[in-house]
Amino acid sequence: MFQGFRHLDITLGANRIHARVGGSGPALLLLHGHPQNHVIWHRVAEQLAAHFTVVASDLRGYGDSSKPAGEPDHANYSKRAMAADQVAVMHELGFERFYVCGHDRGGRVAHRMAMDHPDAVKKLMLLDIAPTLAMYEQTDRTFATAYFHWFFLIQPAPLPETLIEASPADYITRTMGGRHASLAAFDPAVIADYQRCLAQPGAAHALCEDYRASNTIDLEHDRADREAGRRISCPVSVLWGQHGVIERCFDPLAEWRAVADMVEGEALPCGHYIPEEAPAALLEHLLRFMTTHH
Repeated sequence: MFQGFRHLDITLGANRIHARVGGSGPALLLLHGHPQNHVIWHRVAEQLAAHFTVVASDLRGYGDSSKPAGEPDHANYSKRAMAADQVAVMHELGFERFYVCGHDRGGRVAHRMAMDHPDAVKKLMLLDIAPTLAMYEQTDRTFATAYFHWFFLIQPAPLPETLIEASPADYITRTMGGRHASLAAFDPAVIADYQRCLAQPGAAHALCEDYRASNTIDLEHDRADREAGRRISCPVSVLWGQHGVIERCFDPLAEWRAVADMVEGEALPCGHYIPEEAPAALLEHLLRFMTTHH
């Protein structure tokens, strides 16, 4: 796994971001989602490293990155703060402009990055998400049932933290195993790494703070963009699982075209965890999109 990659810890002020870096060529930043870490890319990272300098990073609060205590307004877990972390990491590595692919929470960080740092993001690939604002504004019973964790994790501390900390290993297996692909789709060693990371001190709190920010300050940022007419200007490719909740509850292309100028994409024959469930299809789409001139 990640043959030829090196581990890096990059200190940014009071926080530290952990990443693995490998390959050569133009830079590609990979951002994972909940409740995972950068290891989600293990089935595509080495192949991508043949074409790109791949930076697979742990978001603030996840994996082996720092897990600071949340602020009262959750600003230090805003997607703005989390995107700034990753832009700083790329800057430290010598990359001012780069490609970005984000899954789940990483896609939300990537969305904010493309808005706040348009000169940094060459192209943006988003995996199995609709925009946060659209998803909250269109919530219905089907969505709330399937994505119950969106509403559980935002409850005031320490209720969700206490319940997750009672069995972090169970939280991983039940959250990930309860979707379309079941646990069979995942490498047991990778599941063990997700469990290791969520058992770290502060990890459950950080995970909750990510979602609390999405339900508060992130929506303020998204609404401010909408009111000001700010849009994503770089090319965007959106992929989602045809057996997932995004397919069932939203029109991903329409939702992303409402906030971005150039959007393509399609459903893949899988569920939510595209990098692990459909790595070959993801590689094919990512290589075509990132290397085609737009």
